[in-house]
Amino acid sequence: MDNERIIEILLVEDSEDDILFTKEALKEGKVKTSLNVVRDGVEAMNYLHKKGEYSKSTRPDLIILDLNLPKKDGREVLAEIKEDEGLKIIPVAILTTSSSGEDILKSYKLHVNCYITKPVDLSQLIKIVNAVEDFWFSIVKLPPK
Repeated sequence: MDNERIIEILLVEDSEDDILFTKEALKEGKVKTSLNVVRDGVEAMNYLHKKGEYSKSTRPDLIILDLNLPKKDGREVLAEIKEDEGLKIIPVAILTTSSSGEDILKSYKLHVNCYITKPVDLSQLIKIVNAVEDFWFSIVKLPPK
């Protein structure tokens, strides 16, 4: 991938600590990224459909999605993304505290691209975010926008 291109990431997360840790991890990454954050599922869909305050939002190259969100949970958001012809090719990585087999299976049935259980340790979270960034933007070939 072109190293000069800025990679757009949409983080859908309601935990202020996890938002901060993700921002810190991406600063340490090899790729230039722009992190946009929304804190609930309704905001996520408004962002992706460029509604209201998000009318000038940028289409993300990757969506990092928590499952346990206010207003509309991540499972509903994932289903809506993957049912939408204009959005379904955007890779979605679930990053959540849930290690439930049911959540994992349901997410893959909804066509999630990967499912990661959040570690409780900050250094481990940073390693995971860096690995996600490295995989999706250094190894994988993404579809053109």
